Amino acid sequence: MSALAGKARDTLTVGGFRLGALAVRRMPERAAYRLFERVADELVRRDVKAVQRMRDNYAVVRPELGKPELEDLVQAGVRSYMRYWCEAFRLPTFGPDTLVRATRLVGDEPVRNALAQGRPVIAFLGHMGNWDMAGAWCTRHLGPVVTVAERLKPEQVFEDFLAFRESLGMTIIPLTGSGDVFHRLVEAAKGPNVIPLLADRDLTRKGIEVDFAGDRARVAVGPAALAYDSGNVVYPVSIRYERAPDGPGGWRSVITFHDAVSAPEGEARHRAIRTMAEECARVLGQAVTEYTEDWHMMQRVFVRHLDPERVKPS
Repeated sequence: MSALAGKARDTLTVGGFRLGALAVRRMPERAAYRLFERVADELVRRDVKAVQRMRDNYAVVRPELGKPELEDLVQAGVRSYMRYWCEAFRLPTFGPDTLVRATRLVGDEPVRNALAQGRPVIAFLGHMGNWDMAGAWCTRHLGPVVTVAERLKPEQVFEDFLAFRESLGMTIIPLTGSGDVFHRLVEAAKGPNVIPLLADRDLTRKGIEVDFAGDRARVAVGPAALAYDSGNVVYPVSIRYERAPDGPGGWRSVITFHDAVSAPEGEARHRAIRTMAEECARVLGQAVTEYTEDWHMMQRVFVRHLDPERVKPS
């Protein structure tokens, strides 16, 4: 593809994205959610690549399911994923009351205590539920949110998402092209900030192999390393949807702060970080097994699915 053709494609993509977002924000709430549910069903019917990858992942997590049950789970998973996108487009229109109705917190008392004492809350997060909703709620009702985002293509779409998340009050550090990301996170960990980091997929290829949701997977060590180096604990965090008559579209996000994971005493740094990451992966894997449909994983994550050159001893 020529550079000119690529630029034209990117322009159309950005334009379509912006028009779509504006249209969804102006739609009646129920109509918007129904639209995205129909889009989800069409994606499943066409069995696009992303749906195939989700099916492969779900089959690993839930090996006891027969084919019909697995297909029902995949459809529920794609609907959950499209619900996330519907909310992502509409989130800038949510007032304080809507945001409260859209979320429920579990296990947040230790987190609030830590922030009140001036300590950060470092979270080992998975691709579950609506993390943008969780970030927006935390920014308004818990503490300043600082996180890292993977760059998207085209670049302007990423810039739009960056501006969107920052408009919600979050501080976003691009994963690439923004200097020493870990150093910036260490600086953020010096104060009462909420630092959620997606870790159930190894984006840097420097992750470790762990037991996760019933199989072996490679996860990122960033949250555990940040907690260890800053002298803090790390919290596994899962997010799922539940029915709620007064929530947007009849749903709300349940944000669960699981028990904090501390650094083991007397272990070398690399071993301590591994131990912390393994425990976070174990806890998050249990949540994924229980609420599989809200795990929006449409990329390779399990070792059995990875290209051989990506699987290195860790």
